Amino acid sequence: MSDNLLREHIRTTILNRIEEQDQDKRAEALSEFMAVTGVAPREETMQSVAEMVPPIMHELYEKWIAMFADRLLETAPHNAVELLCDGTEENSAALVLTYIMFLESERMEKQIDKDLAEYGKGKAGSDELGDLASSYIRARLSAMADKAGK
Repeated sequence: MSDNLLREHIRTTILNRIEEQDQDKRAEALSEFMAVTGVAPREETMQSVAEMVPPIMHELYEKWIAMFADRLLETAPHNAVELLCDGTEENSAALVLTYIMFLESERMEKQIDKDLAEYGKGKAGSDELGDLASSYIRARLSAMADKAGK
């Protein structure tokens, strides 16, 4: 399998896992997250964050997935990457888990914080909403890791 095909498989597999939840489940998860983290459940705050989250998930995840694919192809043997990209449920889960581990690296934690801060300022005009969106995404990544590990 060529590197381009592997990159596309990695991208598709990870995005599919990220976007599995429908809109109602996402809104419910966001409400629960805001309640648990002590954010005031003001309707305007909820609405502002809900409007921010989908673009963050797509726009920035695309960037981070591309960074992950590049790093994986640089560091792992080609045949090992091909195995992860064979389309089986077990290897797809392993691929997603590997992606999450990549995101949890010190380098990527800094990159994610930087990207989310820039995004939050540009979209929300507020550091507080950008921080809230950042925390929500981290919680979603943690939930994905738990699900992938099962």
